[in-house]
This record gives sequence, structure tokens and C-alpha cells, in this order.
Amino acid sequence: MTSLQPADIRRRRAENPKMRERDLARVLGISEAELVGAHCGHGAVRLVPRVADVLAAMPGVGNVMALTRNESAVHEKIGVYENAQLSGSSAIVLGEQIDLRIFPAHWAYAFAVEKRDGGELRRSLQFFDRAGDAVHKVHLRADSNVYAYQNLVDSLAAPDQDPHVAVEPSAQAAMPQAGDESLVDELRARWQAMTDVHQFVSILRALKLSRRQAVRMVGEAFAWQLDEGALTAMMSHAVQQEIPIMCFVGSRGCIQIHSGPIANVKRVGPWINVMDPTFHLHLRLDQVAEVWAVRKPARGGHVTSLEAYDAQGHLIIQFFGKRREGEDERADWRFLMEHLPRLPQASAA
Repeated sequence: MTSLQPADIRRRRAENPKMRERDLARVLGISEAELVGAHCGHGAVRLVPRVADVLAAMPGVGNVMALTRNESAVHEKIGVYENAQLSGSSAIVLGEQIDLRIFPAHWAYAFAVEKRDGGELRRSLQFFDRAGDAVHKVHLRADSNVYAYQNLVDSLAAPDQDPHVAVEPSAQAAMPQAGDESLVDELRARWQAMTDVHQFVSILRALKLSRRQAVRMVGEAFAWQLDEGALTAMMSHAVQQEIPIMCFVGSRGCIQIHSGPIANVKRVGPWINVMDPTFHLHLRLDQVAEVWAVRKPARGGHVTSLEAYDAQGHLIIQFFGKRREGEDERADWRFLMEHLPRLPQASAA
């Protein structure tokens, strides 16, 4: 538990107006949810995190910026929340621009936030998990429907606007590097038998392996480690050859997807950035420990992804060639993936 009281947190926020909330929270030794929650009654409104109601209301808000991030990558899409569907323990948004896979069980805290930036009032919806880490944010734009946004806030405002947020310790631990080598044959057999890439998660659960353990164990027929420069090389070739891609970035409660070409890619310090009209990506290359090309069988062929992992073994970002469900992957993407620089003896077996 933090010893800082909400008034202390607000004072520190006022003393550091230019610092990003995530960075200030780290400096203060608190979660971002605690920082935001401390402003209830002072520019923030605590909401009941009913994901179904949020998704039902969001199309009326119109054009917004959706943001999902993890420690090393920030994924931003500008568009409208459309075609939301809820099923059991998950939800999806299948808009032309905003494409999400949502896991509502991790949406523990929600806030509507208003913040002055010079003469401009910025409005956002911010959602956090039980550890107080952001799982998803929605930022209104100049052409957003503020009336619909306010109706959403009014309908979900919590009866208790307590500025204290009781977070739980984060369960995000380092992933073991080595898997049980006795499972290699079974892993390869199950991998070979896949007919849909979505079956991969079930294989990991059945064998109690992490994603990185599986790609390290399965062998070069299905996964091979790439040189550290392969990620930037892939993005450069995708721009030059106009190869439309799919880019996945996930938090614990949301996966956000871009599908389409990329054009404006720039390197600034440790960051590689995509700054296109409706898609912004910010990726910390210095936090990428391993890059893998991963091939999964699918009905009618196979699908190849580029996957980047951090030093703790967590997936940072994932890229595919753009394809429709059930189609084989693009030939230009497959050629690119198979000719990116590899590390020798990349596989553990």
C-alpha cells in the first residue's frame, strides 16, 4: 500500500504537469490507476467498468483514438468503435479502423478523465486491471461527439467516487526460458496438426508452455530466431514494397490490431515509430531481447509471424502479412519473412 494520500498525489501531479501519468506514477511508486483515481472530483470520474455498456455506447461517440500498450510498445488507432460482439469471457470490436480483442475480466477500474492542456480540454476514458496497470484508453478528438461521451459517463458513473484505489500486486513475472524437453515431440505433433492459428493458445495451455518456450523448443521447421535488425528491416521492406501488414500489441486486458499498409516510419533514439494518418506505433527497440519468425499450419497452407519478446519472455509485438480469415498468406510477406537475417542455431532442439 502506498503511503501517499490522494491530496499528495494531486499535488505531485500539479508540480509535474508535463510528465506523462505512467512515468509520474513510476516515480511516485504507485500504479497509474492510483494516480488517476486520486483525481476523482478533480477532473476524474470513477466509472463502473461494464464493458458491454461501454462498447454499446462508443459508436455514438464517433471518431476517437484507441490506445493499447504494454511496457515496450504503444499502439494507437484513430477511428470509430464498430461491430462490437460479446461472447462469454471475451469481446471483439471489428471496425474498419479499430480492431480489438477484449478480455473484460481484467477491466477492474475505469475512469473518465478531463485534463486541461493549455487552452484545450482533453477528454478520455481509461481502463485498468487489478494491479492498476492500463489495459486500454480512449481519447476523444476534435470531431468526437462530446454529448454522447457525456451520456456514457453519466450512465456509468459509480455511486462511490472514492479517490483511493486499492490495487493488487502485479502477477506479471518473468517467464521461465526453458520448457520441458520431454514435450518436444508432442509439441511438434500438435503444432503440425494445426488447421487454424487460433488453436495455438490451446496447445500452450495443454502443454503448460509459454509462447516463447514453445517457439524455442519446436525446431526450425516452425520457428527460427532472427537477427536483432530483422524487425526494422521488415518494417522498411513493408514500406518500400507496399506490403499491407497486421500489427498486434496487447495488454493483459486488450489486444489491438492494425491491418493495412504502413508508410511513415521513423527511428528516434531507442524508439521506432509509425506515424500514419490513422495508425501510430511506438516501439522500444532497446527492450526487445529476441525476435522470432514463427510458422503455423493453417487450412490451405501456413501463416508466418514476426514476434518480438522482452528479456522476461513476454510477447511485446507481433506482425503478420494482412490476410482474410481462411486465406493463405501473401506471397510477398512470406518471401520477406523467409529472407530476413537469421541467427545461427536459433532453435533449442
